[in-house]
Amino acid sequence: MEAPPTIGVEEEFLLVDPRTGAPIGRNAEVARTAADFGLDLQLEIMRCQVETSTRVHTNTHDLLRELRELRRGAAASAEKNDAMLLAVAVPPAVPDEPLSITGSPRYHRIAARFGRLAREQGLCGAHVHVAVPDREVALRASNFLRPWLPLLLALTANSAIYRGDETGYASWRNILWRRWPSAGPPPHFGTVHEFDTAVRTMLSLGIILDEKMVYWDVRPSITFPTVEVRVSDVPATVEETALLATLVRAAVMMSCRLPDRPIIAEDTLRGAYWKAAHEGMDGPAINPVDGRAIPVRDLLADLVDLVEPALRDLGEVNFVADTVTALLERGNGAHRQLAAFRARGELSDVIEELAGATLDGCR
Repeated sequence: MEAPPTIGVEEEFLLVDPRTGAPIGRNAEVARTAADFGLDLQLEIMRCQVETSTRVHTNTHDLLRELRELRRGAAASAEKNDAMLLAVAVPPAVPDEPLSITGSPRYHRIAARFGRLAREQGLCGAHVHVAVPDREVALRASNFLRPWLPLLLALTANSAIYRGDETGYASWRNILWRRWPSAGPPPHFGTVHEFDTAVRTMLSLGIILDEKMVYWDVRPSITFPTVEVRVSDVPATVEETALLATLVRAAVMMSCRLPDRPIIAEDTLRGAYWKAAHEGMDGPAINPVDGRAIPVRDLLADLVDLVEPALRDLGEVNFVADTVTALLERGNGAHRQLAAFRARGELSDVIEELAGATLDGCR
């Protein structure tokens, strides 16, 4: 890739009752209101979810500005429908009624095939798209990113409270999400043929219903000429989303410059995933090179050092340094949820914290 690749981001949000924090199924109504404002909101599988999508961007500054605009517009559309928009990866409050599936034929086919696995969702993530010239480059980027996926998960973990109580995990969404047979870290693929064979096998066995159900945490996008990174909880703040996107973009660039790295063992990667989901930023992470447990901040420093040449080319060194410093000082969404909940044991404090973080810097 001669020129820096462009980038785009999708963020999924939960719609909740502003009085109780319970998820409410009003995504179609919220999307119609947003359309009146000129904002295109996508409907996710559950009626308590909406998704925003940015335009294609060439720099983090413009990406961050649009992320703020999208959150602000989506929140205003929710408010007009007596709902509140939360950047949170699982419902923190117990639903007042069973969650319902969005009225899409495809979503209903998924629900019919996968049962409670599909009906007990309400899981919100963030997806980063980085432009690539072809699928070979997309898979090279996927292989490069595999060892770093647990770290990206730890940084963005934002689902510590679920249905009124602590889960014991920083990212409970990741634990729930990886129940899907096509979710989690992708295999290491040497060729596009290997990737296509794996997808065809899942289709022929009925493990997935269509190619959109290839839920691996990195994949060549089905819709766009991009590599799509899907490991993240939806971050609590727009700055964290922009940091995630910038690190991913720089990593994709470096995947084309650096020689192939050793393939991380599957058991090591599974252990690193579990540890990242369990502890987030508040515990040690597993070094993908040697399997040792080291502080998250040290592993993050290793990643930043690795991609620094690309960050310099992008002019994003200072943004990453400043945002990492702020994140380490404040903590991610999971840290903030737990601090709010443990102060008084009141779920309303968690909802208030999440609502503030969702629109922090967006007004």
